[in-house]
Amino acid sequence: MSVQERIKRYRKCGAGADLVRVEVLVPAGSREEILAQASAMRSSYRVRRDRLQESIDQAVRDYGVRVLDNIDLSRLQNVDEKARVLGKALMDRGDAKAFIAGRRLYSAAMA
Repeated sequence: MSVQERIKRYRKCGAGADLVRVEVLVPAGSREEILAQASAMRSSYRVRRDRLQESIDQAVRDYGVRVLDNIDLSRLQNVDEKARVLGKALMDRGDAKAFIAGRRLYSAAMA
C-alpha cells in the first residue's frame, strides 16, 4: 500500500475521518496559539464522539431488538448519523425511558 493510499484510508475511516484539513495565514507570533486551539478542538471533538458512541452502544444493548428491527446502523457513515437515526427510532418505538434516551441522543447529535 502506497503512502497516498494510506493517507486516503486514514482520512476516510481512520482517526482522521470527519476532520478537514485547513490552511490559514496567521502572524508568526500567533502560530503556536492557533496550533493549540486546533489541538483543543480535535481533542474536544474526539471526547464528544467517544461519549456519543458509548451512548449509542448502551442504547443498542438496552433497546436493540425492540427498536432496531429494520435499521442497520453499520451502514451509516459517522457517529452523528447513527445517533440521529437511533434517537428517532427510540423516540418513535420505545417506552418512556427509551424516549428520554432517544431525545438525549438526538439532541447531542444535532449539537
